[in-house]
Amino acid sequence: MGARLNERRADIDRESRQSRGELKDDAAAESSGASEALQAAQELQDTSGAQGAASQPSSDSQPPSPFVPRPEPALAVPWGLRVAAEASWRLLVLAGTLWVLMRVISTVQLVVLAFVVALLLTALLEPAVSRLKRKGIPRGLATALTAIFGFVTIALIGWFVTWQVTENIDNLSDQVQNGIEDLRRWLLNGPFHLTDKQINSVAQSLADAVGANTDAITSVGLEGVAVVVEALTGILLTFFSTLFLLYDGKRIWEWTLKLVPANARPGVAGAGPRAWATLTAYVRGTVVVALINAFSIGIGIYFLNVPMAVPLAVFIFLFSFIPLVGAVASGALAVVIALVTQGVFTAVMTLAVVLAVHQIEGHILQPFILGRAVRVHPLAVVLSVACGGMVAGIEGAMVAVPLVAVTNTVVGYLKDYSQGAALRTIRAVGSVTAPNSASRDTGYRTL
Repeated sequence: MGARLNERRADIDRESRQSRGELKDDAAAESSGASEALQAAQELQDTSGAQGAASQPSSDSQPPSPFVPRPEPALAVPWGLRVAAEASWRLLVLAGTLWVLMRVISTVQLVVLAFVVALLLTALLEPAVSRLKRKGIPRGLATALTAIFGFVTIALIGWFVTWQVTENIDNLSDQVQNGIEDLRRWLLNGPFHLTDKQINSVAQSLADAVGANTDAITSVGLEGVAVVVEALTGILLTFFSTLFLLYDGKRIWEWTLKLVPANARPGVAGAGPRAWATLTAYVRGTVVVALINAFSIGIGIYFLNVPMAVPLAVFIFLFSFIPLVGAVASGALAVVIALVTQGVFTAVMTLAVVLAVHQIEGHILQPFILGRAVRVHPLAVVLSVACGGMVAGIEGAMVAVPLVAVTNTVVGYLKDYSQGAALRTIRAVGSVTAPNSASRDTGYRTL
C-alpha cells in the first residue's frame, strides 16, 4: 500500500513539472514573437524614412516650415524692462496725484497757509495751556487766555516796529542821502577810481529801470486794498484755527484717525504723536535761536550806532524762521543800512557781527537746542526753502522746513512699524506651528 502511494506521488510531481515546462515554453514563444514584430516594425520605419528622404527635394527648393506658435507678448519682454515699466506708470500716477494736490492747495492757498501757521502757533502755545490747566484753570479759559496773550504780543511787536519805522523814516532818508553822497565820493577817490560819467550812467540806468516799471509799481499800489483784505482774512483764520486747536486738538486728531483705513490706523496713530513732538521741538528751538540771534545782532548794531537797531532786531527775529535764506537776508539788510548811513567801516563791522552770530548759531545753538529732534540734511533744507518760496512766497519758505522735518519723522516711523509688524507676524506663525510640531514628535515617539 505504501509503495503504491509513493508511485502515485511521483506521477503527480512528474505531471506538474511537465505542465510548468510547457508554460515556460509558451511564454518564451510569445516574447520571441513580440520581439520579432517590434524588429519588423523598426525595419519598416527605417525603410519608409529612407524613401521619404529620397523623395524630398533639395534644400534650395524646400517649402516654408509650418507655423510655430509664438509666446505671449508679456513673456517676450525682458524682466528688467517689465519692472521699469511697472515702476514708471506708478510714478506717473503719483506725480499726477501730487500735481492735482498742488493745484488744489494753490486754489485755497490762503486757507492752507493760515492753518499751517495755526499749527505752528499751537505747538508754541500748547505748553502754556497745559501749565494753566495744572494750576486748576478750566481748559476753555486757559485756551482763551493763552491765545489772546499770544496774538496781543504779536500785535504789539508789529505796532512797535511800525512806530519805530515811521518815527525814524525822515532821519533815515537824510542819512541815506548823505551815505549815498559819501559812497559816491569813495567810488571817485577810492581804489576803483570811477569817473563821474560812469557813476552818472549807473544812476541813470537805475532811474530808467524805475521809470520802466512805473506801471507795475502803480498796479501794486492799486492792489494794496486786496492785499490788506487777504491779510486780515488770513489773520482771522489763523486766530480761530489756533483757538480750536488749543482747545480741542485731541478730539480733532481722533476724528482724523477715523478717516484712515482700519488696517493702517495703528501705524498712523503712532506716527501722529511723534510728528507733533518733532514739530513742537522745531518751533520752540527756532524761537529760542531766533531770539538769541536778534538780541545779539541788535546789541551789536546798537553799539555801532546803526539807525533803527530795534526794528532791525525784530526783522532779524522774524527772518530767522526761514532757515539759511532768512539769516542771509536779514544780515544783508543790516549791513546795507549801516553802509548808507554810517559808512564803509561801520558796514564792515556790522558784517563781522552778523557772521560771528551766524557761526555761533550754526555750530553751537542749533545742535544744542534742536539736537536730534529735527534731523534734516542741509541740502534738503535749501531745496525745501527754495520750493516753498516758489510755491507760496515767504510764507511757503517759512513752513517748508518744518513740513519736511515732520514728513521725515512720519516716513521713518511707518517704515519701522511695518518691519516690526512683519516680524511680529513671523513670530506669531512660528509660535503657532511650534506646538503642533512638538505634538507630532511626541506622537511619533509614542508610536
